[in-house]
Amino acid sequence: MSERTRHEYPRPQWQRNDWLNLNGEWEFAFDDEDKGLNERWYSGSVSLPDTIQVPFAFQSKLSGIGNNDFHDIVWYRRAIVIPEHYQGKRVLLHFGAVDYRADVWVNGVLVASHEGGHTPFHGDVTDALLDEGNIVVVRAVDNSRDLTIPRGKQYWKRESEGCFYTRTTGIWQTVWMEAVPVTYLEKARMTPDIDKRQVEMEIQLAGRTVGSEESHQLQVEIRFKKKLIRKAIYEVHSTCRGITAVVDMEDEFGMWHLWSPEHPYLYDVTITLLREGQMIDVVDSYFGMRKIAVQNGKLCLNNRPYTQKLVLDQGYFPDGNLTPPGDEAIRRDVELAKAMGFNGVRKHQKLEDPRFLYWCDRLGLLVWSEAANAFDYSPDYVRRFTAEWQEAMERDYNHPCIVAWVPINESWGVPDIKVNESQQRHALAMYHLTKSLDSTRPVVSNDGWEMVTTDLYTIHDYEWRGEVLEERYTDLEKALAFMPAGRHLSVEGYPYAGQPILVTEFGGIAYRKSDWEGWGYSGAETDEDYEARLRAVIAPLQKSTMVQGYCYTQLTDVEQEINGLLTYDRVPKIALESIKAINEGK
Repeated sequence: MSERTRHEYPRPQWQRNDWLNLNGEWEFAFDDEDKGLNERWYSGSVSLPDTIQVPFAFQSKLSGIGNNDFHDIVWYRRAIVIPEHYQGKRVLLHFGAVDYRADVWVNGVLVASHEGGHTPFHGDVTDALLDEGNIVVVRAVDNSRDLTIPRGKQYWKRESEGCFYTRTTGIWQTVWMEAVPVTYLEKARMTPDIDKRQVEMEIQLAGRTVGSEESHQLQVEIRFKKKLIRKAIYEVHSTCRGITAVVDMEDEFGMWHLWSPEHPYLYDVTITLLREGQMIDVVDSYFGMRKIAVQNGKLCLNNRPYTQKLVLDQGYFPDGNLTPPGDEAIRRDVELAKAMGFNGVRKHQKLEDPRFLYWCDRLGLLVWSEAANAFDYSPDYVRRFTAEWQEAMERDYNHPCIVAWVPINESWGVPDIKVNESQQRHALAMYHLTKSLDSTRPVVSNDGWEMVTTDLYTIHDYEWRGEVLEERYTDLEKALAFMPAGRHLSVEGYPYAGQPILVTEFGGIAYRKSDWEGWGYSGAETDEDYEARLRAVIAPLQKSTMVQGYCYTQLTDVEQEINGLLTYDRVPKIALESIKAINEGK
């Protein structure tokens, strides 16, 4: 049994005590001839010839298959046992992520369909269940060569090359079940306001409509380090209830508890749904009192200028590809980033597993949440990408670690944005859509270059000579005139307007310290040479009075790309303390 099958709650921001993990061995089949639908594999009566370890994609070693050939249609099948205490409740079947389109049947009844390879979905399977012998079947379709599908770093050719990596097809995050009452707590949107010392909650109910015949209440309890600081009961007359709670607990020094990487304070929340005064549903959650904003041209955390020292994190693992081998591996990545003196990560071309965001919340690590982009532009791309991005924002809104949204990177999906008005309007629309869904965080319209309206002015610069970087970032005109990869920093008509400047990709120094062969943007030969090269690219950005943050490329080696601070197996290339000293300007 892999680490991944252990008790790791897959939705830590909205947690019930009782749930059933469905990871592990499933029946599996490739369907290259697309005959499964006609032959009614979904009925559940047809056994599949192979097996796979869920939630690992068949391309990964941990799946038990490790096949990198093109198989764009795959099927899964397994029997499930419904616990007796689920009787009388609604049973929900959840999927953390299935790449790219999924259809799910229970006992031959279609219970869910979903498009989008990086966001969760679920189906209410109650009415499809039988007293005995329940079978779940999943069909996943992933058109490997369609460049209008949001795919991030997954390559459309068989073998990885350059900065593109092994594909992921099918289930790649946890599959699980839970039981809920006929009216239940569906979700909550929590918005902290440190200036008013309060948190706003919008709590959503689902299931049977709340009506006037029965009295429903919401009980909200807020604790800090297990000490109750707020408890209140609110009447519910519809499926949505807004609540504002004061959060003003102070410590013995008169300081109250703001979330930051240095002090990742979290408030625990228990939300209870009552009917006629009787408890029918309970969910545990948490929030952080944290503010991220641009104030007087400065990027501020909790109303104070804050230099963001980020590391680019691709989120790939040697044997699991996009799927980590277990929760300890996720936590270890967070701990390693902090140990090297970084206070945040830019998750690159991957909408990360919520368990990663949980550990960033708990341990204190800023996150720039970046979409997995497509590469070509089309109306289908716009529809797909817009829908998936909205789902991602809804899933992750409550995480205090997230301090920036990045819908587009380096003009991926909008390759002709410099001259194509439709693509410019799309990038602008994504900026405003993101702001309309979350006015509390900065939004980067197109990270790296060819920006339209944007809250942060972000530059990708892989220059390796320290003296060149120092000269470039001591003069605003020189910085704005820089053309990374021959691209202008802004699209014509969207000039620099005083936003905070951050260098959000740089470094990329290749240093081979394992059996992996590969490349980087520049190269080192010895430990001493590597440390000197790191210092040469980081120090000029620290000295600059205009640069308010940076993101070093990258945390780990990934397949053929060996420019990580750690090997692919997470072994530091030089002492963690040495890298931390450089990040601290020592």
